[in-house]
Amino acid sequence: MLSVENGSFAYKNGSPLFENVCFEVSGGELLSVLGPNGAGKTTLLKCIMGLLKWRTGGSLLDGENIASMSERRLWTSVAYVPQARSASPAFTALETVLLGRTGRIGVFSTPKKTDIELAESVMQSLGIISLRDKSCSQMSGGELQMVLIARALASEPGILILDEPESNLDFKNQLIVLDTLSKLTHSGMGCIFNTHYPEHALQRSDKALLLAGGKVQYGSTASIVTEENIERAFGVHAVIGSVETDGRELSSVIPLRLSNDGAAAEKRDDTLPTLASVTVISSDYSAAERINALLHEYGELIVGRMGMPCRARGVYIINASLDAPRKSIEELSQRLSIIHGVSVKTIYAKEKFESE
Repeated sequence: MLSVENGSFAYKNGSPLFENVCFEVSGGELLSVLGPNGAGKTTLLKCIMGLLKWRTGGSLLDGENIASMSERRLWTSVAYVPQARSASPAFTALETVLLGRTGRIGVFSTPKKTDIELAESVMQSLGIISLRDKSCSQMSGGELQMVLIARALASEPGILILDEPESNLDFKNQLIVLDTLSKLTHSGMGCIFNTHYPEHALQRSDKALLLAGGKVQYGSTASIVTEENIERAFGVHAVIGSVETDGRELSSVIPLRLSNDGAAAEKRDDTLPTLASVTVISSDYSAAERINALLHEYGELIVGRMGMPCRARGVYIINASLDAPRKSIEELSQRLSIIHGVSVKTIYAKEKFESE
């Protein structure tokens, strides 16, 4: 588990960039860090890893302050993927990925066959094996970003930290990166990533941390990435909605206008109770424990529940009826939707039923 306790940071002779940062990420959890340009997202990541020194507070890895750890111990447990700006032009993609093995085999050791096979396997999983022998100096920014992610994964870390990993990537490679993060967390790795995309956070993250104006908000993703918080942090009135697909509903964040343009924003009171039905279809029986734990957590809001296996299809179907504030229903739906192998759809009752 990686945690930060009461962290604050300021550049020399400057006012604090952020204060009282507190959060934790355990294996199997994905934390997204959001905020406007200049809020200090990249600086925060560097403080977390000890690349910049906290003014107050500290970062702990399994309860031990990382400031007291040896570099070798730290970097065999944590891997960092910076924004893709440069890499050694003398290295090919494979050679760059193999650098991720340095903490395991030593700086002056020659990679073994198993190291090369692992590096190639990581590149294959990210869809970049075709770049194997390509020089980093000849790569696009998007290609280089994927290679840097592969380098980090080659170190087999327990915690992976990424600085805007989906920036400069096309739709396909964005999806590959997001799918990779979801798979890694499902396998037990803890991940932290900065992002400019609130909907990526809603679609993938267990937790979110929002930096804005020196203030920090941290909690479950659905409770942090809200229309109100987006407007406060980014100065943009946005609508959070759902896009329905054949298999699931995906959260979507649509910016409508600058919040200072004089237009009155329509506000919906999400604290009022409403009726809704949440349907969960799971193709991964190992996810049953997480699903049941979440439904138990929201048990007092559930007025009816039914589950049944469909053995012919190899899935399990759960229907839960809730009488609860919309914000609570949306939070439950979001937390269910990021579980591996799970499809979720939520249907809300009409506000008024007209008699025939």
